[in-house]
Amino acid sequence: MLWKFLYDLHVYFFPFNVFRYITFRTIYATVTALVVSLLLGPWIIRKLREHRVGQIIREDGPDRHFKKRGTPTMGGILIIISVIFSTLLWANLASPLVWAALLALVGYGAIGFWDDFLKVKLKNPKGIGAKKKFLLQVALALALAFFLYGKLGVHSTDLLVPFFKKVSPHLGFFYIPFALLVIVGTSNAVNLTDGMDGLAIVP
Repeated sequence: MLWKFLYDLHVYFFPFNVFRYITFRTIYATVTALVVSLLLGPWIIRKLREHRVGQIIREDGPDRHFKKRGTPTMGGILIIISVIFSTLLWANLASPLVWAALLALVGYGAIGFWDDFLKVKLKNPKGIGAKKKFLLQVALALALAFFLYGKLGVHSTDLLVPFFKKVSPHLGFFYIPFALLVIVGTSNAVNLTDGMDGLAIVP
């Protein structure tokens, strides 16, 4: 959005030509997200504390988790807001990849929010339950996979293998189950590695 306006000014002032480069816009997007999170962070944390949105600890969990009882949860809201704001400013909104990323962010963030909301409201550490959560993850991942497959087409499903320039197997329709595995696997990997700081934004 903003980058397009600034880039169009390059016909009048050549230095604005830098806004055509993804690397340059990525730096600006990172700085923008950082500034937004620093500005909104204290306010959001204060509001979460005021509404007693604290971390619920499972009784069968590790002892070290109990010292973090009451840590404000739903802190991922701050990350979502920062990322969306900077993306809308600096990303190419004509790209379906950008919208797929935003859909994944908001969709998995919504599942995580619902899970945390039930934990806080019902005082139940299990939230929406593992089975229902997994089904929601799969449904959203399938929607994303079909969206990308439809937008990019069968000829854009080559798998690029890092460090092997000449190795790029064509996945074709198998792109969909592969994307499903990557998206759901990544989401659950975040869950497994997340600590008790309330900052994970996926379910």
